[in-house]
Amino acid sequence: MVHVGALPGTPRAHLSPPELVAQAVREARTLREAGFDAVMIENMHDRPYLGGGIGPEVVACMAAVATAMRAAVTDAPLGVQVLGGGSQQALAVAHAAGLDFVRAENFVFAHVADEGLMAEAAAGPLLRYRRAIGAERVSIHADIKKKHASHAITADVDIAATARAAEFFLADGVIVTGSETGAAVDERELAAVRAATRLHVMTGSGADERSVARLLAHADAVIVGSSIKRDGRWENEVCPERAARFAQAARAGAAGGSPRAGAVPAPGMDAVRAVMGAR
Repeated sequence: MVHVGALPGTPRAHLSPPELVAQAVREARTLREAGFDAVMIENMHDRPYLGGGIGPEVVACMAAVATAMRAAVTDAPLGVQVLGGGSQQALAVAHAAGLDFVRAENFVFAHVADEGLMAEAAAGPLLRYRRAIGAERVSIHADIKKKHASHAITADVDIAATARAAEFFLADGVIVTGSETGAAVDERELAAVRAATRLHVMTGSGADERSVARLLAHADAVIVGSSIKRDGRWENEVCPERAARFAQAARAGAAGGSPRAGAVPAPGMDAVRAVMGAR
C-alpha cells in the first residue's frame, strides 16, 4: 500500500499535486524493487474522511497519481482505494489510468463507520457504474466487516455469511481485516472466510514479516501498509529494508507451505498477479 499524501482541500494538505505524485511514484518503485507483486494507492492521509461528497479535486489528484504510477510501474497489477466510501470514484480513476483493481468499502450490508453511517450497500450501484463506463476489466475486491466500523446492526450475520453475500453480489474478491489500521486479522475468521467462498481472499490489515506466512496459508494475497513503513507507522514513507524483509518472508512462507486446494498454481507470491490483475 502506498498512502498518498494529504490531498488538496483536506485538513493536513501541504504538498502540491506534482509533489504528491512524485512521492507516491517513488514509494511504488521502492515496493517493486523490494519484491512486491502489486501496488495500491489510497488517500489515507485525507483524514477525517467524508461519508460522501468526495470532491473533484480528490478524484483529479488520485487520477494524476495513478496515471504516473502506471507509467512508472508497467510490470505489475496496480490498484486504488478512495476513502471514505468512494468506490465509484476509485473505479473511475482505475479506468482512466489503466489500473487493474479497486478496493471497495461497504460492498454488502450497511454499517456504521468512523466517518458516519454507510446506510446503503455499494454493490448494486457500483457494478452498474462499472458496466456503464465500460470498466469491466477492473476487478473489485470488497472489504467484509471492514475495519474502523461497528457491525452491531449486522451482528447476526457472521463474517462467513458476509463473504457469501459478497460472492452472490458478484465481487471479484473479499478482504478480511482487523478492527483498525495495523490491527491483526483474526486468523479463525480468515479461515472461515476461506472455507465459505470460492472468491479470492485477501487480508487488509496487521500483516508483518512474522505473520505473513501464516496468513498466506489461507489467503491468496496480503495487503500491507503499516509494518513496511519507517518505524512501523502507516503515516511514514515506505522503508526499503522493512519492505524487502516482508517480501522475503512472504515468498519463503508461500514456497514452504503445502498447496491449498483451489489455489492459483504459481510459485510463491507470483500468484498475486492472478489474484489482483485485471479481469
